Amino acid sequence: MLQILVVSRPLACRFYGRWEQNYVLYSFRTQSVKSGIVTSQPTNVVDVPAAKRRSSPLLPIFLIVAVDILGFTIILPLLPFYSERLGASPAVVGTIVSIYAFFQLIAGPILGQLSDRFGRRPILLISQLGTFVGFIVLAFSSQLWMVFLARALDGATAGNLTTAQAYISDVTKPEDRAKSFAIIGVAFGMGFLLGPAIAGFLARWGYQAPILAACCLSFTSILCTFFLLPRREIVHEQNASQGESGPGGKRLSLFSWGEYRRYFKNAALARLLVRWALFAMSFATFMSGFALFAERKYTWNGHRFGAHEIGYVFAFFGFIGIIMQGGLVGRMVKWLGEERVVMLGFLGPFVSYVALGFTHTVGQMLGVLALGSIVGAGIRPALTSQITQSAGRREQGVIIGLTQSIMSIAQIVAPIVGGLLIQKNWLAQWAIWAGLLSGLALFVRNGAKPLTPTAAPETAVP
Repeated sequence: MLQILVVSRPLACRFYGRWEQNYVLYSFRTQSVKSGIVTSQPTNVVDVPAAKRRSSPLLPIFLIVAVDILGFTIILPLLPFYSERLGASPAVVGTIVSIYAFFQLIAGPILGQLSDRFGRRPILLISQLGTFVGFIVLAFSSQLWMVFLARALDGATAGNLTTAQAYISDVTKPEDRAKSFAIIGVAFGMGFLLGPAIAGFLARWGYQAPILAACCLSFTSILCTFFLLPRREIVHEQNASQGESGPGGKRLSLFSWGEYRRYFKNAALARLLVRWALFAMSFATFMSGFALFAERKYTWNGHRFGAHEIGYVFAFFGFIGIIMQGGLVGRMVKWLGEERVVMLGFLGPFVSYVALGFTHTVGQMLGVLALGSIVGAGIRPALTSQITQSAGRREQGVIIGLTQSIMSIAQIVAPIVGGLLIQKNWLAQWAIWAGLLSGLALFVRNGAKPLTPTAAPETAVP
């Protein structure tokens, strides 16, 4: 259900937009190496001297990502209720969620190209500053247009996590990269466990209190980047001098439709991308609409669900995510294989989302969603692995960018559709719609053959 740890800030939602999209491979890469599964990883890393590698800024990056994600996840359960207080209908709330993803879709490829050209640190600072300004505007919004402006600013500078991921690829050797991404995975897990819980706790003192806390955390992440990350990026400088495009290969602009189109001409890859699109639509529908759904469906201690209760619910699913990504997903892949894990990943949300529409108590809701979260925990990492294995080593940057663009498009469309359904009070239909999107993917067969180290040395982990 909530694949909390394998999200990328555009994941989660639109409130979750950014995180969902960047952490698509972290935890799974660690497990796949242990399980002997071949995954595609960028390998174009300059051989930096040992002294430089020993000083690689992994600890600062961990602190930066942890603080950044914590600030973002504080906003996660709050935004729908904050918008409603200013007069937004469910349809308008859906549009507010979508505006973030819209600007992220446009600006994301541009920020990626700028980071390849000018270095990671300056683009990371610009992205974090945009997030900070967006949170400030949101905290002091007195009218809905200010909320729209805040989300647009945040989306237009949504390059924090993608740039941090590229930084890690720059400063680690291929054989150490899985372990390094796993460290960042810990930051994601802790953020999605603690952030919503903090929001739920602080919401007792009003909606502005959690947002101001997120502002403080965002400002702290800027200070960490400015003072802890080295100003000189040795690997980036050497890649640029050699005419290389970066560890993940070249990046395409948003409007490079001709380049993107050729990936859909590969039938096996096209089916995988259709699967990804259905997953993204289903997940975005749920994440963007659940708070409004629960507000109208459930009561707790005699009052409707609010930001306080939603925060603790999201924290509960974050805890489940930590347990599953802590080792169980890797074992599932080893026991069942990637394809079966992917099919279970679609089956779990299909059943649980549909069942959610017919629940009446908080206990029933937690039960069906917890079951779906456990069964479907491996969907994003396993499906992403299948997609990246179907492309060449130097095409990894393009493929990951393509999946992120698909995710952003889903996060634009799904919240609007979901908001309209909830506004008409079609709560069961909203849940069934989210489930059917996942269920349709069960009928899209994977025609790609699993790659092996001997069959595809280009994509094997060095």
